[in-house]
Order: sequence, then structure tokens, then C-alpha cells
Amino acid sequence: MSLLDLCEKYYSTRNLYEVLKISEKATDKEVKKAYHKLSLKVHPDRVGDNDKLEATEKFKVLGSIHEILSDKNKRALYDETKSVDDEDYNVIIDKDWAVYWRVLFKKITEEDIIAYEKEYIGSSEEREDLKNAYLAGKGNMDYIVDQVQFARTEHESRLREIINEMIESGEVPAYKAFTHEPEKKRQKRIAKENQEAKEAEELKKELGMKSGTNSLEIMIRQKQESRAKQLDSFIDDLAAKYGGNKSKATKRKAPQKKETTTKTKRKK
Repeated sequence: MSLLDLCEKYYSTRNLYEVLKISEKATDKEVKKAYHKLSLKVHPDRVGDNDKLEATEKFKVLGSIHEILSDKNKRALYDETKSVDDEDYNVIIDKDWAVYWRVLFKKITEEDIIAYEKEYIGSSEEREDLKNAYLAGKGNMDYIVDQVQFARTEHESRLREIINEMIESGEVPAYKAFTHEPEKKRQKRIAKENQEAKEAEELKKELGMKSGTNSLEIMIRQKQESRAKQLDSFIDDLAAKYGGNKSKATKRKAPQKKETTTKTKRKK
């Protein structure tokens, strides 16, 4: 089966750019960023056992696409013919794509996350994320704090102020779930966050990890399924800001069995 056939099978299109969800005028940086974002979703180390086989195939396809679109000559040939040399593809498909991926993207460190948080909080990007979460959740603060990065209860007053400004300006509607949220519901949210922070600390102790309010392990914990989009966006942004061209990285260890997925956790 050719690369284009596999693109159609797994991504419902034979167009390499459409698979990566970018335009044909995308820069090399945009190609790399799109590849990283999509490959994270299907990385064999990040899916359950039942999905590993298909994820591995999808992962190979994305690697092959990036190999072509990141090569000036191969990309020019594809742009002109909208076809892929099957002989060339047979060589590409035999690559160790896990190694290829790790060479392209450096390991994200705790320091990267701390720097990113400082840059993100108070930014226009945070405001846009807050607006989208408010509209999608129809004012439900539980939904909002689950979707907006670093939206811990210590930031809730500030976030509410931003939303109230949007409501007053007519930028967003005034949902009753937001304007008349019961205090009991808010207290329950705070208690839940405190409990999750406690569980994260206990897990760290069990795994022999260091404690600390800026720990990466607190950030990466629980709620993968309900917050998958947020995690993708979060790692995507980090990759764009800190991903090196040829920085070698250590492969992230697969989660232990009792943690079936890597989960994002807010810092306390």
C-alpha cells in the first residue's frame, strides 16, 4: 500500500498538507509544528494497548509526510505532481520513527514549563483560551478551569474579572451558570483541586520524586481523556517555543500500568 493510500485510510485524504492540516504555503517551522502536534496524538507510547497497532501505523505515516515536506527537493516534486515515489517511500517506512521523532524534538523540562507559564499567564493567548472555554462550557467554571492552562483557584478571581469585562463589552453572553454560580459549587471545586494536589504529592513520594511547588510531576497527572485537547495545545505551544532542530532527547518513559495515560495536573 502506498503512502497516499495509507493517508486516505487513516486520515481520509490523499493530500499530505491536509493530513497535517496546513496550507501548501506553510513554512518549514509550521510543517514541523503540525507534525509534532499530530504525532503526539498517535504516539504509540501515549495510547492504550488496544490502539497501539493502529497508532504505530499512523505514526509512521506522519513521519513519512514530514520527511517529504521538510525536504526541499521532495516537497517541490510532490507540489508539482501531487504524487509520492513509492520506491522512496519503501525506504522511508523502514525508518525507526521513534528515534527520528526524538532527534527532532528536545525533551520538555520543568524549567520550560515554568517559563511557559510565566509567558502564558496574562497573555492574549490566555484570554482567547478563556473566551473559548467560557463559550464552549456556557459559563461553567468547572469546565473553564479544566480547559484553560494553569487555571488554578488562585487565579480564579483574575479570570472571572476578565470574563466579566468580556460580558460588559458584549463580547460574550452572560451565562447564568457563570453569573450566578453557587458558592457551594466553587468550594467543591477548590476541595477537588486540593485533593488532586495531595494525590500528586503522594504519587511523587511513592515514585521517589522530589517535592516542590514547581514540579513537572504535579503538572503531568490525571484527566487525559477530558483534557486531551488542552494537553495537545499545551505541548504544541511548548514545542514551538522550545523544540530544537537537532537536539537529541531522551525518550519519555511509558506510563506505569496503574497510570494508563499521561495526565495533565495543575500545580498547587
